[in-house]
Amino acid sequence: MKYERIDKGLYIKNRAKFSKQMVAKTLAVFNSNDIFPISADSTMPFQQHRDILYLSGVDQEESILVIFPDCKNEKHREILFLKETSELIAIWEGEKLTKETAFETSGIQTVYWLNQFPVIWKQLMAEAHGIYFNTNEHLRANTEAETREDRFIKSCRAEYPAHAVYKSAPIMHKIRSIKEKEELDLMQHACNITKKGLERLLSFTKPGVWEYEIEAELIHEFVRNRSKGFAYTPIIASGKNACVLHYIENNQQCKDGDVILLDVAAEYANYASDLSRAIPVNGRFTDRQKAVYNAVLHVKKEAEKMLVPGTILAEYQAEVGSIMESELLKLKLIDSTDIKNQNPDWPAYKKYFMHGTSHFIGLDTHDLGLWNEPIQAGMVFTCEPGIYIQEEGLGIRLEDNLVVQENGAPFNLMRDIPIEADEIESLMNS
Repeated sequence: MKYERIDKGLYIKNRAKFSKQMVAKTLAVFNSNDIFPISADSTMPFQQHRDILYLSGVDQEESILVIFPDCKNEKHREILFLKETSELIAIWEGEKLTKETAFETSGIQTVYWLNQFPVIWKQLMAEAHGIYFNTNEHLRANTEAETREDRFIKSCRAEYPAHAVYKSAPIMHKIRSIKEKEELDLMQHACNITKKGLERLLSFTKPGVWEYEIEAELIHEFVRNRSKGFAYTPIIASGKNACVLHYIENNQQCKDGDVILLDVAAEYANYASDLSRAIPVNGRFTDRQKAVYNAVLHVKKEAEKMLVPGTILAEYQAEVGSIMESELLKLKLIDSTDIKNQNPDWPAYKKYFMHGTSHFIGLDTHDLGLWNEPIQAGMVFTCEPGIYIQEEGLGIRLEDNLVVQENGAPFNLMRDIPIEADEIESLMNS
């Protein structure tokens, strides 16, 4: 891993929060992700399952975490099972966690090698009345691929059919959505790296560059600042490409007079940042482009004011829609007849602003959170309104990452990243 070791106190607190929500005499188990194959002997780069990472800090494959707060053997109330390291593994794959470094990482004192899991697991299950399984219940999750967690749940259900079954997901959605200070510091660091990347490309971009060259500038800046790279697949969409919401080909030349929609951001220590900006290829917005840009910026500023404790996200989105409707009327993209004849389930404004305004962000770019509960202090959201005008080949989206505060306006983790149109132009022409 490229990032500095995180204080194990964070993971001790996180496990305590999870344990507090558990039913008496139950245990919970969390598995690491697989290393996914591509073909032949090639694999995808390893990405740790965010839940075991959140609870232990262990960023390594073939790991299992067990939490059993009521276990009679105090040593077994928290257990890590790790792949046993060796001199051969160190030569071929590099350093892995030892029992000592696993404790320094996680704060968990009881660490066993993975080959001991079957015997100890039987002992634990003989004492436990129920088990928490960790299923992926994110609203946007694609669960087609079978995971290490899925295989474990299948085998455990077959072997222990009499145990009560509980879900970890509701607990994880609750506790992961409210960030500890250490997490906010890591997210701020990711945003700071993203800032450096944007500043680099503002001086680089000019007519004739290719979208993938901009991508290369960003990845260079991100990795040299100890990030693994992009927090998500980057969108570098010039001209009409910006009207494709998830345009990721990044293979077109940037033309004089066009605007580039950038949805690009760095991760740090597996924590995501998520930035959107729109910049003119030649360093100057046209009057029309600036008018659309400023309309989006106005909606964003008004939307941010509503990211306060007690806000219901569905109501928030509806209110943002009303603000956007007003801006689209001023831009003459819709008129009163469009509003009068609109489908209440798909208002007229959605022709030009068809996606949501905010999502949770943290260890995942689209992080865990409870969408039907009021917003709470410590939650972090994106704020990303946009206007997409296919007939003009113009798409503008502006996005920052905001921490909900107990009192007052949210704290913007991207407050130092340029966003005003005049500031963008000034930096591109300096």
